[in-house]
Amino acid sequence: MSARPAPGWLTQWEYAHRGLHGPGADGLVPENSLAAARGAIARGMGIECDIQMSGDGEPLVFHDWDLPRLTGAEGLVARHTAEAVLALRLLRTDQRPPRLADLLAAVAGAVPVLIEVKSMPFYAVEAACRAVAAGIADYQGDVAVMSFDPRVPEWFAGHAPQIARGLVGTDTLENGFKGEWRKAQALAAAQPDFLAIDVRDLHRAEAAAWRAGGRPLLTWTVRSPETRATGLALADALIAEGAGLA
Repeated sequence: MSARPAPGWLTQWEYAHRGLHGPGADGLVPENSLAAARGAIARGMGIECDIQMSGDGEPLVFHDWDLPRLTGAEGLVARHTAEAVLALRLLRTDQRPPRLADLLAAVAGAVPVLIEVKSMPFYAVEAACRAVAAGIADYQGDVAVMSFDPRVPEWFAGHAPQIARGLVGTDTLENGFKGEWRKAQALAAAQPDFLAIDVRDLHRAEAAAWRAGGRPLLTWTVRSPETRATGLALADALIAEGAGLA
């Protein structure tokens, strides 16, 4: 864990999961889009977003490793150039996947941003970490990076320690990092300023102990009144969407 105090803003906001997305007055608002970011800002919420890397090294705001679910196109994001991905439309909308730089320009410090760097156990994370760090180096707003992969906050601790960093954790989701957040060696290496834990796993003693130590505990994904109640009782800030919003 990090020895420094975490930034106070982390627990002063509720965060819109992948931006404020879903059905809207003007039609569907897709996840991780500029429209979703603008919706979160209008609602007074922080923004949680995901980063995938293009084949030519651009950090793109996109959740999935492949393209079909969100765009209808084929193949992996990493097999396409940034320009090729940016040319696609997010399904059933006029929105396109944005670059991280585009998202940050649209937010412009209005609300805080949590950036989840996507990873897999055998993924080379260094290039993604470098690209994200470069993208937020001059950003004039509250921003933090986080990942299920402890190597991401570990990289930031060693190379960009001024950036707030978090470890995302789950004991429910099978994603290659199940239970990693509870391992002492992972916490020691990652030196996280905060944890962001699956709402289904907030009952674990390790989550309570982390929070009891005065360290920020965020939770995801709050999607119902029931999980909202759990998050409000056991965590310091919520990452929410849909029926889990206030």
